[in-house]
Amino acid sequence: MYQNRIKFMPKDILEKSFKIDTRGYRLKEVDQFLDDIISDYEQFLEIINSLEKEKADLLSEIMSLKQELRNTKLNMEVAANSNGGEVTNVDIMRRLSQLEKMVYSQKNNDEEGNK
Repeated sequence: MYQNRIKFMPKDILEKSFKIDTRGYRLKEVDQFLDDIISDYEQFLEIINSLEKEKADLLSEIMSLKQELRNTKLNMEVAANSNGGEVTNVDIMRRLSQLEKMVYSQKNNDEEGNK
């Protein structure tokens, strides 16, 4: 992806040759400079490759999380639409009323038996 933006690869810089003039640059200086450029390019390529790998990993994780979210939403919809597992306040009040009737009737029966 980023490699299209880079003009030279490390090998291109290494193989670059300069014409030598009598008043030209010092070869040691040019070589040292090119060595530094090659080192920089190698670092750039390593960084780019690691970022591309990280990006791919993150995209994979995003896709996994999106699928998990879809499944969770689907499960919530199924649970909301099924009345068998849903307990409302009315259901709780009915059960409480039935329990009270059972407790009071048992209490009344116990009191009548003790008399």
